[in-house]
Formats: sequence, structure tokens, C-alpha cells
Amino acid sequence: MIITGKEAEEKALATVAELMCTAARTAPKTQGMDNIVAAIVGKESKDRLVTEMKTISQREKKPNFERDAACLEKTPLVVLIGTKIAPAGLSCGLCGYENCDVCLESEGMCVFNVADLGIALGSAVSVTANHRVDNRIMYSIGVAAVKLRLLGRGEEVKLVYGIPLSISGKNPFFDRGK
Repeated sequence: MIITGKEAEEKALATVAELMCTAARTAPKTQGMDNIVAAIVGKESKDRLVTEMKTISQREKKPNFERDAACLEKTPLVVLIGTKIAPAGLSCGLCGYENCDVCLESEGMCVFNVADLGIALGSAVSVTANHRVDNRIMYSIGVAAVKLRLLGRGEEVKLVYGIPLSISGKNPFFDRGK
């Protein structure tokens, strides 16, 4: 049997994406509250993300969305990692509101949800580093994913980042221009 390098790379990329979702799930979280949501996005949904990013770029005059869409077009898979917004119940005031109830009523974001998302993202990209897969965390992909309601139907998941993955001779996320 012969498995070509291309076939091996495609299989490895899918495996790494699965391991990234696992790392995000098992990352430490405030009081054990699991608000992290992850998904692997392939061709059809990825193309929808690209289109939405280009639309946002034009509509909101944000050229970085067009640049990032061009990067995304070159990649076979993207991992989305987001968080549900559910205050931790600590009423610490770090969110800028008087307490958790006011934060929730004002559609604020609990800093602990945001911090947990950051830890989950770090855990996920550490998997890519361990397996030498090119990647880049992109907020622009996340904005498009929220608008398209790709995670949790969008009702609860309001903060998402996208991590496009690539195995190629040159990292497509390095020299991106401005």
C-alpha cells in the first residue's frame, strides 16, 4: 500500500482539527462552567464564511476582512471556537457592570467567559504547534461566523474566533500584507 503525502496531509489536518476541539473542551474553565463551543468547518460552510467576510469588508470598510478571506480561501479547514455568554455568578464587577444580573440584562460579556475562551484558544493552537500545522487565530472569521450563526445558532454564542489550518510548503498566514 502507498499513501501519498497529499493524502497523509489531508488526514493529518482533519485529525489535528479534531484534537484542537478536544483541547478547547478540556482547557481549564472558571468554576468548571463549560461555555466553550467548537466546530470544524469544511468546504461549503467555509465558502459561506469567505463570502460573509468579503461582504463585511465592503460594507464596513474593513480591508483586513478581505485580506483574511483571501487567506481562508487557501485553506481546507477552519476550526471555530467560541463561548456562550453566561456570567460566572461572582458579581465581581470586572465586566464594568454592578453585578452579574445587570451584565446579563445589558448584554455585556462576563470577563470569565472571555478569559476561558482565551485559554481554550491557547490550548487549541498548542496542538497545531505540536503537530507543525500552520494556523492563525483570526477574529474576522469569528465575526463572520457569529453573523452566520454557525455555532449554537447564534443565540448564546456571541464571541467566536476562527483558526484556519494549512499544511503547505509556505505558511499562508505569515506574509499577508496589510
